[in-house]
Amino acid sequence: MSEIENETGQAGASVPAPRSGRPSPGRRPGTRRRRLSAVVGVFGELLITAGLVLALFVAYSLWWTNVLADRDSKRAGDKVRESWLKDRTPGSLDTKDGIGFLHVPSMSGGDVLVMKGTDAKELNKGAAGYYTKPVKSAMPQDQSGNFSLAAHRDGHGAKFHKIDKIEKGDSVVFETKNTWFVYKVFSILPRTSKYNVDVLDPVPEGSGKKEEGRYITLTTCTPVFTSKYRYVVWGELERTEDVDAERTPPEELR
Repeated sequence: MSEIENETGQAGASVPAPRSGRPSPGRRPGTRRRRLSAVVGVFGELLITAGLVLALFVAYSLWWTNVLADRDSKRAGDKVRESWLKDRTPGSLDTKDGIGFLHVPSMSGGDVLVMKGTDAKELNKGAAGYYTKPVKSAMPQDQSGNFSLAAHRDGHGAKFHKIDKIEKGDSVVFETKNTWFVYKVFSILPRTSKYNVDVLDPVPEGSGKKEEGRYITLTTCTPVFTSKYRYVVWGELERTEDVDAERTPPEELR
């Protein structure tokens, strides 16, 4: 018989192939799933890599820059103190390596080297800087004016990280080669525009003072880890003390 007969015995009709339950070669859902899984896997690996890179960047910004800055500031501070030991004669402040050290017990247990300028290249060294622009800072020995300082709040030493711990009535002491300048905090501005330079005026705007005096101003970025606003602390000079041979600190630092 040259033709296959169907079940009815009629010639010429082909018998349909039995269904095996397998998809045809052109339709393979498993292949599509495997491709999707591969794409998701690659995307997940990219996210993990991006997360690691971000974590490393954060660690560098918030930890390693502090290590480097603290190292630089200690080296510079030691150099300043060594120069003081060699020459105790009164004279103008040395603005090259640092003019002195800031002590704020309620903010930090250590001292902060103060240098000239508030640009990143100065503050990134782990120091505070006194303003030369947009408003020129007075010096602590001036008979009137505003000794205005800035420092980082996070990264690069973060010397003003705990500025929010300062309260009214707290002491701020500035140490030079021959003199201790003792200030008392009288006003705090927790947030103001970073463009508000009036807080640096000889009679600082917003501090509540209306007459000339001998003021100190501490400024830094706020909130923490941003530079959107500025945090400001003002103090007024209470007294000065001569530095003795042992450099005995004033009672506020004992």
